[in-house]
Amino acid sequence: MEMKFGNLHSGEAASLYTIQNGGITAKITDLGATLVELWVPDAAGNLADVVLGYDNAEGYEQNGGFLGATVGRNANRIGGARFPLDGKTCVLTPNEGENNLHSGPAPYNVRLWTVLDHEQDAVTLSLLSPDMDQGFPGNARITVTYRLDGEGGLHILYRGVSDKDTVFNMTNHSYFNLAGQEKTEKAIHQILSMPARHFCPDDAENIPTGEERPVAGTPMDFRVPKPIARDLDADYEPLHLQGGYDHNFEVFCSPCATLTDPDSGRGMAVYTDCPGIQLYSGNYLNQTGKGGVYYGKHSGIALETQFYPDALNKPNWKKPIVPREKVYTSETIYRFSWK
Repeated sequence: MEMKFGNLHSGEAASLYTIQNGGITAKITDLGATLVELWVPDAAGNLADVVLGYDNAEGYEQNGGFLGATVGRNANRIGGARFPLDGKTCVLTPNEGENNLHSGPAPYNVRLWTVLDHEQDAVTLSLLSPDMDQGFPGNARITVTYRLDGEGGLHILYRGVSDKDTVFNMTNHSYFNLAGQEKTEKAIHQILSMPARHFCPDDAENIPTGEERPVAGTPMDFRVPKPIARDLDADYEPLHLQGGYDHNFEVFCSPCATLTDPDSGRGMAVYTDCPGIQLYSGNYLNQTGKGGVYYGKHSGIALETQFYPDALNKPNWKKPIVPREKVYTSETIYRFSWK
């Protein structure tokens, strides 16, 4: 199903596309290839929308937070807004102090994508990102497919190809609240499990220092499931610097994270082929979203699968560089359960 979703400042019209399968319904807009709604049953069969978002295209264009956004070409941060590639320095636009966040101004989430295919259980959207768009080399042809598999899984598949060596490091920036997006006070009381053995501490500007620090004995240890709120205010420098959790964790097994809401019985397991996952506890949320719900601090939890932040400037970290004409693919699955 396709329906109108409002108009942009440019006068262009945005649309909203619905996909359904196995008791789950997702709604995606062509504005930013953004996940707007995700309806999941609880143990009693009651449906709730478990992602934060806005009611219309105007809300997404006027407000920040990257709610539900497709982020590219590079997700997360690049220190100094520059990085080396093919013996040259690629210079980007700083948009967070001296650094580059989510690729800079005019990000993909405020652009209209083209819908290539829309079926009952899937939708595919495409974007042409021209050579030197935001400072990244190469004419890049990008597609994102959202698909419900009928067994509780929401698959997000990214594909990209460029006529020059370039960066492809894409993610989805949904904020989850398995209690329901309107029950904002419950988000940080969800129970998180992550098998990650190390995380990446950041400096005061949110750029990883390059250290891969063991989680053992720290508030960053989620190897035993615990409520996100339990250690959120612990006296620990990485938490102080970022105002809560906003850190990359290693991915070495599947699932790489599991989130559970103890009241509703909803659960979500995260599967990915990416080397890292960013846990963000919504430390700076401050906007009014769907249905007039106010999203304040910690109203949703983001679990963003991606390459390590600033990997382009870290000698020993795997880099999201894709050679010209080689097809980039990456898939993340958010698999839901209800008891």
